[in-house]
Amino acid sequence: MAQTDYYQLLGLKKTATPEEIKRAYRKLAVKYHPDKNPGDKGAEEKFKEINEAYAVLSDPQKRAQYDQFGSTGFHERFSREDIFRDFDVGDLFKDAGFGTEDIFSRIFGGGFQRGGFGYGGGRRRGEDFTMELALSFHEAFSGGEKRIAFMRDGRREELSVKVPAGVASGARLRIQGKGGEGVGGGPPGDLYLTVKVGSDPHFEREGDDIIVERQIRFTEAALGTSLDVPTMEGTKRIKVPAGIQPGTRIRLKGLGFPRMGKTGRGDFYVRVGVRVPEQLTPPQRELLEELAKKGL
Repeated sequence: MAQTDYYQLLGLKKTATPEEIKRAYRKLAVKYHPDKNPGDKGAEEKFKEINEAYAVLSDPQKRAQYDQFGSTGFHERFSREDIFRDFDVGDLFKDAGFGTEDIFSRIFGGGFQRGGFGYGGGRRRGEDFTMELALSFHEAFSGGEKRIAFMRDGRREELSVKVPAGVASGARLRIQGKGGEGVGGGPPGDLYLTVKVGSDPHFEREGDDIIVERQIRFTEAALGTSLDVPTMEGTKRIKVPAGIQPGTRIRLKGLGFPRMGKTGRGDFYVRVGVRVPEQLTPPQRELLEELAKKGL
């Protein structure tokens, strides 16, 4: 299925309640039900899309993942089997004179069973594997190819994984068909990589934003200054306004992490600290005492 926005597909806002989602799904599913549209491949495809959207939005956990990662990011984490696992429309169509399991088996394939996908005749899908994918701060920022090695059914395998730019710790990347072998001719499982992003000695990450801390003298804080700041894409020169307060953040728009599965980027912030000298020379002390007398 093309990665259509599920909310738009059902004619809903992102704030829709579970009851609103259920009503919208039932109305459209009855309209495009293949028994009402025999031989209409367009209606059948629409019916598939509507059911996929409802399978995700009617499940609180899947819906939360969809809302967080967007359509592209969600489909990188969930297979079709994941989406329809535990999906059961129950008696939604009975009062309209339609059955459920026969039609789903017909259009989704013989593997569809109430509550998800299965494989008849002794066939069973292989086990899903999970492993950790360690990335550096810069690898997570830039994305690209990452070579991994893993054991699969007693054999060592290697492959290159496409890492999306902007990926964060906790994200799951799905490698289709690289799990355990199926039983009785069933399909193989999938390999899921749980991302763990390492820290960086210079930068912090908050969501898609990046933060760097720079210290200035208190005279520079009072009078203003300019700073050369390291970013992920080279050094940038910024102006520090006079009278800046300790802890203030100066924003560099659009220089943060790419928003995975979405357009745009986060921001880059310079958090300004003020360095107070621990010791003063006699002339420095005299000057400060004079300034103190003048109310500074």
